[in-house]
Amino acid sequence: MTALLAPLVLDLDLTDEQFLQLCQKNHELKFERTASGELIIMAPTGGETGRRNVKLTTQLDLWNTRTNLGEVFDSSTGFKLPNGADRSPDAAWVKRSRWDALTPAQREKFVPLCPDFVVELMSPSDSLERTRQKMEEYRDNGARLGWLLHRKQRQVEIYRPNQSPEILDNPQSLSDEEVLPGFVLNLTLIW
Repeated sequence: MTALLAPLVLDLDLTDEQFLQLCQKNHELKFERTASGELIIMAPTGGETGRRNVKLTTQLDLWNTRTNLGEVFDSSTGFKLPNGADRSPDAAWVKRSRWDALTPAQREKFVPLCPDFVVELMSPSDSLERTRQKMEEYRDNGARLGWLLHRKQRQVEIYRPNQSPEILDNPQSLSDEEVLPGFVLNLTLIW
């Protein structure tokens, strides 16, 4: 996914509602906004990345359907993080009690919380440094678990609170019983 980073200049200061409208009126693009107000515009993903992302999200959703422990979100979902950033991980999961605590109005807009679990699947045009910064931002804003998948290198970076990322080379599956009890991501479908 090609990301163009352009700071909001001129006298333009988008409210959350204006940012939401910008995203809705330009649905063919994906927007994110950093905590400092920089607007990130990303083109749609290519076929290989999109195909693999569906396999990832499907596995997570099938597990969640069985367990009913929370809610699963795809890459189109915007989250308003505590630091003010608006982010859209490739896949995300929110614990049931946190989702149920939101009002219906909060559920309709960008979700006003950081997911408990996030996944970013690197596409050929993604910047590794920028994606690592996003993973750290999720962790620093309350994500209990994050997986950064480097498809071409068959490598995973695992992000947990108050820890340096753990790096795994060529794992065939991933799991974390504390955050996602009983979930196993089959990476052979994604590599």
